[in-house]
Amino acid sequence: MNVAPVGATAVQDHVALAEIELCGELIIAASAARGERLSADRIDEVLRVSDGLEGGADRDDSRP
Repeated sequence: MNVAPVGATAVQDHVALAEIELCGELIIAASAARGERLSADRIDEVLRVSDGLEGGADRDDSRP
């Protein structure tokens, strides 16, 4: 078993930390939602995702 020595600098995975933060944001949004599920639009809003389409007219809302 390898244990980091006392006083050693912890290695941080910035991508993993960002993913954990986004999961936390989704959990908070889900707990505050009125209904059983978050809509795809609300999930995109929480995750700060943009589909890149103006107006979203051609957007595929068939996601589960």
